[in-house]
Amino acid sequence: MGNKFKIVDPKIPARLESANFQDVYYEEDPFLSNCIIENARLDHKEIDQLVISKVMLKNVSFVGASFPRMDMTDVVFENCDLSNAKFNEGIIHRVTFKECKLLGVNFSGANLGNVRFEECLANMSDFVEARLKQVIFNQTLLQNANYSDCELLKVNFNQCDLNEIDFTQTDLKGIDISTCRFTRINVALENLSGCEVSPEQAIGFASLLGLKVKE
Repeated sequence: MGNKFKIVDPKIPARLESANFQDVYYEEDPFLSNCIIENARLDHKEIDQLVISKVMLKNVSFVGASFPRMDMTDVVFENCDLSNAKFNEGIIHRVTFKECKLLGVNFSGANLGNVRFEECLANMSDFVEARLKQVIFNQTLLQNANYSDCELLKVNFNQCDLNEIDFTQTDLKGIDISTCRFTRINVALENLSGCEVSPEQAIGFASLLGLKVKE
């Protein structure tokens, strides 16, 4: 992978107690820490300002769940389904999503730092007005994802599908998309300055300028 920066991975204790996610429903300040949750269905649950720290989630379904202003630190999601879940305006720090389904997931207005998306399905995901710092998308499907008005700092897209992705009002300076595939992306030409692309991609962008590239 050609990223030129390091990511701090989640700090998960070697021993974790098994827990029941439903326990947080009865807390005045919902908080979950130092535990593992496996094989649970938590679809369409709603909790505002949930805090989770040092948690492993495996084979958990959060389809349509709503967790606005969530604070996540040192968390691993593995083989989870978060389709259409809402994490808008959340703080997401040292978090890994591994082989997760994130169709239509909402990270709008969220703050993501030291986050990995590994081999995820994240088509139609929403990152509008989000701030991403030290984030890696590796072999992840991002078709029709929306990154409008985003702040991207040390973000790497490695071997991702970016077809029809929306980078409206987002500066791509220093962002490497050279290993990614797409037929079309939505980006203003002035925001492409400093973006790292492959020779084939450069030819495609040249056509946007009305240039005719001879073979």
